[in-house]
Amino acid sequence: MRGRFALFTTLTLTLTLPLALAAQAPDTKDVKQDHREVRHDRRELRRDRRDIKGDVKDVRQDRREIRQDVKSGDVKEARQDRRDLRADRRDVRRDVRDARADRRDLRRDRRDLGRDVHQKADSAK
Repeated sequence: MRGRFALFTTLTLTLTLPLALAAQAPDTKDVKQDHREVRHDRRELRRDRRDIKGDVKDVRQDRREIRQDVKSGDVKEARQDRRDLRADRRDVRRDVRDARADRRDLRRDRRDLGRDVHQKADSAK
């Protein structure tokens, strides 16, 4: 009788264990994917901040050049600098908008990551 029970237990474990591991595999995959997305969003946010800093420096430079051109009476050059200034301000606005979207994505991905980790912990119990 004991041999049959041991055989039954062994068969049950060998049949159910792969199913249990397969059920946990997508959770692990989701967590890894969420970690990857968080890293990607952080990287994009750093790039956007760097772009904003560079564009702000360009705006300062253009404003300085406009002041110098107006003082020297060079109207044509001042117009060109104003065009550059408008383009740089447009770039700053675009980069700020992009950084805002990246922060939103980062918050969403962190939230998803937290949910997946809690879900995995709950399923392990």
